[in-house]
Amino acid sequence: MQNKATANYGDGRFQPVIEKCEGCGRIVEQEGVQYCKSYLYPSAKWKLGLCNFATHAKPEINVVTVRINPLKAAKRASKRK
Repeated sequence: MQNKATANYGDGRFQPVIEKCEGCGRIVEQEGVQYCKSYLYPSAKWKLGLCNFATHAKPEINVVTVRINPLKAAKRASKRK
């Protein structure tokens, strides 16, 4: 009887990881081939950009500073009161 905690990655359902997955903490190796333990088709997770399961890559957050005219800000604040 097979233990349910161990997955058989070599049975054809799981696809090997791609180059972008290198360094991820979710990679497991079985019989010399690396597989993602969270997703069957790792290449599909990277098609639209960043894989949401990736532990090694974080999305870039761009903070844009907006310059506010202090005179207009004061006028808007006075109208709200």
